[in-house]
Amino acid sequence: MINHPNELSTKFLENLFETHQSNLIDFKFESVGSGQVGDCYRIFLNWKIKDSLPETFIAKCPANDQASRETARNLNLYEIETSFYKHLSSRCSARVPDVFYSEYDSVIKDGTIFLEDMHPAKQIPQMNGCSEFEVKKILKEAAALHKSFWNDEELLTYPWLTYSVSEDRKKFVADLLPVVYPEWKQRYKGRINEEIFDMGDELIANYKKYSEANAGPMTLVQGDLRLDNILFDDESNAAILLDWQTASIGLPLNDIAYCISTSFADPQERAMSEESLLREYYDLLEVEANYSFEEAWDDYCRGSFVGFLMAVMSSMIVERTERGDEMFAVMAERSGWQALDLDALSFLK
Repeated sequence: MINHPNELSTKFLENLFETHQSNLIDFKFESVGSGQVGDCYRIFLNWKIKDSLPETFIAKCPANDQASRETARNLNLYEIETSFYKHLSSRCSARVPDVFYSEYDSVIKDGTIFLEDMHPAKQIPQMNGCSEFEVKKILKEAAALHKSFWNDEELLTYPWLTYSVSEDRKKFVADLLPVVYPEWKQRYKGRINEEIFDMGDELIANYKKYSEANAGPMTLVQGDLRLDNILFDDESNAAILLDWQTASIGLPLNDIAYCISTSFADPQERAMSEESLLREYYDLLEVEANYSFEEAWDDYCRGSFVGFLMAVMSSMIVERTERGDEMFAVMAERSGWQALDLDALSFLK
């Protein structure tokens, strides 16, 4: 089990990339990214004879911070991501990095993956937000992902995809939310609008009813479809989906509502764009015969709570940082305005 790049050796890397002994002169690494429950590094490989061997790759290792690492273990995040790359990434039509190495230790629940380096593709910082044009790129890949596994019952044969919808997980969240929500409100008092707090009060009070609303199409969802987990490649003019630690069986429109709400810095721009964005995504699915746009729109409105709930939960169970505090505030704020604009609370009555 590789926990950090300093545990690598030239011999290990030569075996991994199936090249001859002593072809790798040396290697070095640097920290990249800003993940909360995993640490990422770019590995630079200095080959004697390069041929088709990669010059770099990305190593995603268990978090060095112990609180974040325990959170990832308890939520099976390392198991989910390593399993996605082992079993499903090759079947996914959305653009995802190729995987070179995937290992999961089921005893300590840690996992490590080595991935294709997508440089010079760039990330747009979550807090900056992006344009409608860039959201369209993400939704194109989201449609490809969801279409690849639309109502695919084979997904049910992978236990790691059902953790988030299990009765134990539902109970865990239902019990935890009322405890952490008052603390979360206190943390962000004066930062987040009181209207959003009021909406959150009603949502938390009716969370059981909300969590039971699971009718609709089933597919593989990414679960955390936001800008920090996306790369944009100018050469191919496409988005690349990263971070599969929250992949699960779920409702596709939850991914879409979460993505759209958290991507726009301006709630008015989001409100003006979201119906046309949803229509474009829906048309790419090609499921009109058994799932109408009106049904998709209702699922989208219900899904507007997802970003808010993710921000509340995640901010209270991972390592606290200044950047993290502001990022989660932005997520909750943007998703909160979306839920209010769409009158999502009406679905709880």
